Amino acid sequence: FCQPGGWQLSKERKQPTFFVVVLTDIDSERHYCSCLTFYEAEINLQVRDLHVSVFKGTKEIEGEEESGLIPPAEVFAPKSLVLVSRLDYPEIFRACLGLIYTVYVDSLNVSLETLIANLCSCLVPASGGSQ
Repeated sequence: FCQPGGWQLSKERKQPTFFVVVLTDIDSERHYCSCLTFYEAEINLQVRDLHVSVFKGTKEIEGEEESGLIPPAEVFAPKSLVLVSRLDYPEIFRACLGLIYTVYVDSLNVSLETLIANLCSCLVPASGGSQ
């Protein structure tokens, strides 16, 4: 559900996208899945060895293409950050995912585990109440 267009590599870095999917469990409870998808350069993407067989008359000739690394930043792979909640606060969840994305992409000197733990320990106001 977090990559509805399919998982595909791209030759260019695409802008991050945000959307919300609503999943319903067996008890008809709604779960709001906020998704932030971004593209990250794949540095260690390896091209697999390709074996080519050619039949010439009655003899089989086998050749092997060279394997190697694709140069960095020529291929970008999608990654998704997903926040699942029973609460419907898409703008707040977008801001939370944006914060995690910024810390991750900019390699800020903040532990992602600590950041996520702090976000999970925030108190959420009751629906209709003051924030």
